[in-house]
Amino acid sequence: MRHYARIASGCRRAGICRWAAIAVLAMGLHWVQASEDQISLLNVSYDPTRELFQGFNAQFITHYRELTGDAVKIVQSHGGSGKQARSVIEGLRADVVTLALAYDIDVIAKHHILATNWESRLPWEASPYTSTIVFLVRQGNPKGIHDWADLVKPGTQVVTPNPKTSGGARWNFLAAWGYVTLGLGNDEQAAREFVSQLFHNVPVLDSGARGATTTFVQKQIGDVFITWENEGDLALKEYGRTRFQVIYPSISILAQPCVSVVDRNVDRRGPKVRAAAEEYLRYLYSDTGQELVAKLGYRPANPGILAKYRSRYPEMKMFTIKQVAGSWAEAQSRFFSEDGVFDRIYHQ
Repeated sequence: MRHYARIASGCRRAGICRWAAIAVLAMGLHWVQASEDQISLLNVSYDPTRELFQGFNAQFITHYRELTGDAVKIVQSHGGSGKQARSVIEGLRADVVTLALAYDIDVIAKHHILATNWESRLPWEASPYTSTIVFLVRQGNPKGIHDWADLVKPGTQVVTPNPKTSGGARWNFLAAWGYVTLGLGNDEQAAREFVSQLFHNVPVLDSGARGATTTFVQKQIGDVFITWENEGDLALKEYGRTRFQVIYPSISILAQPCVSVVDRNVDRRGPKVRAAAEEYLRYLYSDTGQELVAKLGYRPANPGILAKYRSRYPEMKMFTIKQVAGSWAEAQSRFFSEDGVFDRIYHQ
């Protein structure tokens, strides 16, 4: 229990708000329960990766024992990507972060919790897997949803999370924005009108992608769900193709989740924890890791392995964030900051 007391004391000294302190204490309990000779890692991730890391972690634990002889315990934390980043800043002792977009890791780096060059420390700009944004509709597609333009039709209810808290929702927003600006000659006014009409059709904004999935799939709210490709795939697996179907729009965005070791936290805990955390992320890039990623709903960054799964991940026309919004810092400032484009169109 000495670990528990130190965590609580640290929360008070840092002035962490009550909810964040509770989250830290909860994670501390996992560490207390680990045996003295066992390494523990806390992976703070975003909503839809629960199934991915459940499978990946089991494989990594075996790999690391075979590689080093050491036992590893991995604890997961999931939530909206933006909220998860804030939790780490407020004291949640993540050893690694696996978040929905680069901006959320950049925010953590600005608080000197991890290295500012984090993106250059791993291949493919620290993005070991990608995804894209698709539509989940009810079987038979009763509202005739085939492309982005169908989402702004009167009477069509659209489900998407809140871009202020969800990384996936920010990808959704930029995918819709890019559909207009790339298709209509970079007409910003047309893009503003389009996304304004789209969000006018959104009945509720959940804080994260998994909550939005629940709203659409279990609560039966909405006609179409704008979602990660892997979330659409998961809905078909869990609920069957007799209830839902995935629609690939004519164009979408290349979504690039990113990962990093949290330097300040692993260095506080010693070299064995840092070694395990670094190997944990490297293993995502191994052939075994990339195969697991492909089987668990994400597009592997390794082009050779992606090609093996082409029937599962069809080729489609995709654009990057840089093509429609510049860097993530520029996109965040322009679209998702206080009084940014999203605030102005949503509250008008």
